Amino acid sequence: MKNIKNKKPTVLVTGGAGFIGAHLAKRLIAEKYRVIIVDNLNDYYDPGLKKDRLKILLKGLKFVFYKVDITDRKALEKIFKKHKIGIICHLAAQPGVRHSLIDPWVYGTTNVQGTINLMELAKNSRVSQFILASSSSVYGEKAKIPFSESYKIDSPASLYGATKMATELMGYAYHHLHGLKVVALRFFTAYGPWGRPDMAYFKFANLITAGKPIDIYNFGKMKRDFTYIDDIIDGIMAVIKRNFNYEIFNLGNNKTVELEKFISLLENNLGIKAKRNYLGNNPTELIATWANINRAKKMLGYKPKISIEEGLKKFVIWYKDYYKK
Repeated sequence: MKNIKNKKPTVLVTGGAGFIGAHLAKRLIAEKYRVIIVDNLNDYYDPGLKKDRLKILLKGLKFVFYKVDITDRKALEKIFKKHKIGIICHLAAQPGVRHSLIDPWVYGTTNVQGTINLMELAKNSRVSQFILASSSSVYGEKAKIPFSESYKIDSPASLYGATKMATELMGYAYHHLHGLKVVALRFFTAYGPWGRPDMAYFKFANLITAGKPIDIYNFGKMKRDFTYIDDIIDGIMAVIKRNFNYEIFNLGNNKTVELEKFISLLENNLGIKAKRNYLGNNPTELIATWANINRAKKMLGYKPKISIEEGLKKFVIWYKDYYKK
């Protein structure tokens, strides 16, 4: 009698044409998971970059792609009927702290309603794991740094952060009521090749190379916990390979980088001096983010490896090649 190997579960990656989603899909496929990608390829930022992630970053790899919006419940239902989905990595969301001041409605529909659609389908389809992308934005301005998962989140500084808080709470409710296994991952400023053009490091690179000034809020007195994309993916994969009932983990680098140092590193790698435009405080922006990752270290074996110096160098190499700078 032949030994029958256990097949790895099929993984649904929502937002799979996004920055984190595409990198995660690549790793999953490399580790022999069957991957289904759902993405609406919206124009919040250049859809061409999203399409290129699928075409170039995932070149030669086998996956199933659906151009579907997670707010479209009927379209999602068809996917779940067609495929036996074992794990959901829910990364699709309307991102952007500042954009939530301009178009608050899309945050409610996409981040909240879209997540409910997926959790309902996960419950009804008996999905074994639901991994949810959260954010350091949930901590708000009152949280003590370094931010710890034990802190009671109740004072978000942005609507974006509030909707991410809501998805975590909904995840707990679905776990409590229906036994859905949920893990929320609070990402801390993910960056790297194929990143999001709306993120500061990417916008700065665009403006610096164009010879235009960069806006620096709080007169540069800000700090961020920058986390390289490979370290983020390591953390997600560690969750996929474990079996939690309901947990929350910070995925950060556990180090803060001052904005001025960050800009200097970007200047050095680009070989261009930035024109700085110093501005006052932006109420949607936290003065500092800093992840306490003790819980992730203990329970996931999580250990970020890439320094900001190495990470920005890798980003700029990709940036110059992709845009032919």
